[in-house]
Amino acid sequence: MNLQELRWFVALTESENITAVAAEMHVTQPTLSRAIARLETGFGVRLFDRRHNRLHLNRYGEILRAHALRALSEVDSAHNRISTLADPNEGTVSLCFLHSLGEWLVPELISRYRAEHPKVRFELRGAAADSVADDIRVGRSDLGFVAPEPSVDDLVWTPVATEPVRLLVPVRHRLARRKTVSFAEVAEDDFVALTPEYGLRQLTDRLARAAGFAPRIAFSVTEVGTMRAMIAAGVGVGVVPAPSAAADPPDGTTLIELRDRDAWRTIGMIQADRPLTSSVAEGFHRFVLETLVENTTGPAGPPRRG
Repeated sequence: MNLQELRWFVALTESENITAVAAEMHVTQPTLSRAIARLETGFGVRLFDRRHNRLHLNRYGEILRAHALRALSEVDSAHNRISTLADPNEGTVSLCFLHSLGEWLVPELISRYRAEHPKVRFELRGAAADSVADDIRVGRSDLGFVAPEPSVDDLVWTPVATEPVRLLVPVRHRLARRKTVSFAEVAEDDFVALTPEYGLRQLTDRLARAAGFAPRIAFSVTEVGTMRAMIAAGVGVGVVPAPSAAADPPDGTTLIELRDRDAWRTIGMIQADRPLTSSVAEGFHRFVLETLVENTTGPAGPPRRG
């Protein structure tokens, strides 16, 4: 049994027509028939029932088909990973990031990178900060972008950018006409906020503590887009990232600058505390360091373990 015979077998299970499969695979019918016979001899059972000159996959064949599909998928994945390792200009980079960073930072980085490396592809996943860290930890993603710095010691954190946050209020809110406010001025308001595992929620709590109050969270959500929609509905106020809110503010809301000294967040790139597994991921990592870390105007610094 070899991989080619497994591929022929899987193709035959899909059409059960040996003439059609032989033509599709560019082999003769006798060659295909002998390959199937070798498989059946090797397993000691018939994999197909023969009825009226037609093949019908039986229960033994179903078992082999399931395992063959998994085996071929693993081999194809290995081939792709090896190819990626060999060519830093062609392959796939897997990124995981906070949902809000998918609205500006990640698209900007990918657009700029692909202008020079058009054959590089990206697998993208938005998630909460804890999930991003888990993805990196288990190798599901090559690199991640989160804020704030994760409190762990098995990941490497590199600050790459700073981003101001703003107060988003309904248009009929008492502060809606103001250009700037202090966070203490909304101490008595209901808040729409992300759930506690999100960095933006942790920043909201930190701003409130510094202002001397505990925010009254009336609605907990899992996406910044939902936050903005709820605030537009007039049910509360919230802290949102400035770029995403400014780029597409929902009708019925007003964005107000916060005067508080800590009304910003540091965005960092995280990776596992081990070498990246592919040249294409290493190339993108180097690009981020060169274009963001070296040019950032915020308080970014050298890589450090979380």
